[in-house]
Amino acid sequence: MKKWVKFALIGLGAVLLLMQFVRIDKSAPAVDPSADFLTMTNAPAEMAALIRAACYDCHSYETKYPWYANIAPASLWVANHIEEGREHLNFSNWASYPAGKQAHKLEECAEEVAEGHMPEKSYTWMHPEARLDEVQQQAMAQWFNSMKMAAPGGGNDYDDH
Repeated sequence: MKKWVKFALIGLGAVLLLMQFVRIDKSAPAVDPSADFLTMTNAPAEMAALIRAACYDCHSYETKYPWYANIAPASLWVANHIEEGREHLNFSNWASYPAGKQAHKLEECAEEVAEGHMPEKSYTWMHPEARLDEVQQQAMAQWFNSMKMAAPGGGNDYDDH
């Protein structure tokens, strides 16, 4: 083996070893359970279970971190993924969204699920319980749409930007 390849591999190994000392923040703020989406919408048990399995790890403060979230660089990817997910939609803070924003988020949820964009494939690879079959996708999308129509401001357009 060439000398430079050996040094490159040793250097890469050293970087990966040092990365293990960088820990991601897994803490979650205290939340009011009555402000949670599933509580506020009084979701049927079957739908609540689907949404928890497919959405809540990335889109709430109820994240259940997998074993690989303790190993860099995967831990950094997981932390970034969760941060972005919560930034776009956080079911734990549902009550803090104005009615029009709630309706808009419900519409987005319905579209993302119906089109198969959510849950993301990269998530379902390691979380088979989050995989939705076609029937589950359609049922979830229809339920999100029905919640949108029932919500105050459900028929109004909302600009999220």
